[in-house]
Amino acid sequence: MGKKDFFQFKQFHIHQEHAAMKVGTDSDLLGALAAGGKRIMDVGTGTGVLALMMAQRFTDAKVTAVEIDDEAVLDARRNFEESKYADRITLVHDSFQHFLTTNIADEAMFDSVVCNPPYFDHSLECPTLGRTRARHSSSLPFSVLAEGVASLLDERGTFTVCIPPEVLSDFNAACFLAGFWLRESINIKSVPEKGTKRHILIYQKGIAECTTKEQTFCMRNTDKTVSEWYKETLKDFLL
Repeated sequence: MGKKDFFQFKQFHIHQEHAAMKVGTDSDLLGALAAGGKRIMDVGTGTGVLALMMAQRFTDAKVTAVEIDDEAVLDARRNFEESKYADRITLVHDSFQHFLTTNIADEAMFDSVVCNPPYFDHSLECPTLGRTRARHSSSLPFSVLAEGVASLLDERGTFTVCIPPEVLSDFNAACFLAGFWLRESINIKSVPEKGTKRHILIYQKGIAECTTKEQTFCMRNTDKTVSEWYKETLKDFLL
């Protein structure tokens, strides 16, 4: 097993021999910054890293992790079973769309949903089905994702995502139409002199209660050393 097939966090480990998308900065930051609750869903869990990070952060939470890809499910199942959070994480091998049709309840199911959504709308399809599902919004359009999440959340539930700047306008529009307002925007730069690389966005269901809180942080300093913000944000996870 190569180094890329295994990733060690402080309180759990990730096997990623099968999943198309490996552990990366996007998932690390999303897992560390996402809003939580007692009932959490991770849409498109992949290796399961987000679900495990949320289980670590919110110690009384029950986490439901949904994943469509057969190969990714192999990794997620193993990672959950080998973690100390196994009794609080439920893996659902299904598409988000089908999950919606079979799990609509009279009462909202979740306080919080997290997702690292597929967003390469206009790029070429990837050569493997698993990678296409993980990277392209053709597999889960923004409108379907936003409306589905809204149907599963309680009346003040939160929806946290990580997206690049080029799809910010489209994603915001889909969320607003689904009944969300943008509570917090965390803009992530690689270094101070460059533009925003990713947005961590926390939406809340319902009518806006205040103006959006917006902050900008850098992962590295101008001299390329790791920033104190990055270290502090991930200190409970990365070795």
